[in-house]
Amino acid sequence: MEWCVPMPKIELHAHLNGSIRDSTLLELARELGEKGAIVFSDVEHVILKSDRALNEVFKLFDLIHIITTDHKTVARITKEVIEDFAADNVVYLELRTTPKRNDSKAMSKRSYLEAVLEGIRSVNSVEVDLSGELKTDAFAHSHSADGLCNGIGSKIYVRLLLSIDRRETAEAAMETVELAVELQDFGVVGIDLCGNPNVGQWLTFLPALEYAKKQGIPITLHCGEVPNPVEIYAMLDFLPKRIGHACCLEDEDWKLLKRLEIPVEICLTSNIKTETIASTDVHHFADLYKSNHPLILCTDDCGVFSTSLSAEYALASSAFGLGKREMFHLAQKAIDFIFASGRVKKDLKAIFASAHTKLNL
Repeated sequence: MEWCVPMPKIELHAHLNGSIRDSTLLELARELGEKGAIVFSDVEHVILKSDRALNEVFKLFDLIHIITTDHKTVARITKEVIEDFAADNVVYLELRTTPKRNDSKAMSKRSYLEAVLEGIRSVNSVEVDLSGELKTDAFAHSHSADGLCNGIGSKIYVRLLLSIDRRETAEAAMETVELAVELQDFGVVGIDLCGNPNVGQWLTFLPALEYAKKQGIPITLHCGEVPNPVEIYAMLDFLPKRIGHACCLEDEDWKLLKRLEIPVEICLTSNIKTETIASTDVHHFADLYKSNHPLILCTDDCGVFSTSLSAEYALASSAFGLGKREMFHLAQKAIDFIFASGRVKKDLKAIFASAHTKLNL
């Protein structure tokens, strides 16, 4: 994995709450335990484990849902997640999150997103580009341009994807899309449909997604996490800009996906740990890669699944017999699939060109 860390990388499928640090989760869980909101002993051992079973993964998600209910915590987690990705030499991050409402904490979907933006602006370990706003500090300027290849990124582009949770109503989904339209000048570049794939109906969210498309908002969909041929076909027929996972597509779905050339966000560790895919030996990454289909390696939930983007690249390299040069080009190709502007794509191409020389590729 050593050579994967200095390589610049692009992350396009990362959930904010699932990327929380174990140390932060432990601290916040202990505080909730002291307040009597949870039984700390029930979750402590799960947080401290790095190799979590599937039932333990879901227990962590339940805990995170309880913890991320106030503005201060949301801002803190956002700040830490960005710093962690930057330290892993992720140069461009599309961070996705579901705007949440919590009346007991006076939290609206809008104020939730304001807390996320506050967290982004409070990052002080790296230079952050947020939709043209350049947020810098003395620490960032103290790093040379060579910092990218020395294990510490000196700059990261951050954009937001607003997620519609499948548990939500059609009205709540539309509210999220309207916020995305309104906040395009504040780093929001797309819409995501996510959540328990066994909950909700595609047609419930279609009006909001069609509205987003009419407004020029790019869309990515969690697609094919469970077998559901009718929904999978409808999602592909919708022509999203990208899809995530694509684990349970049938032969006709694969043919349609490849014909439409819809980029796929691949999350290897997540797919294996959630038992959506039995092992890397049968993972669809290999078929898509050999077919030269557009794909992007991603983490999904790097905190919950105890991974990093460097670890995902190392896993792909080992499992599929790909060398440094192939992995670098895979990372570089992801530039074509980001939702940010042409200016950002141009900047990223320059970053990769520089890194190509410095890494002797």
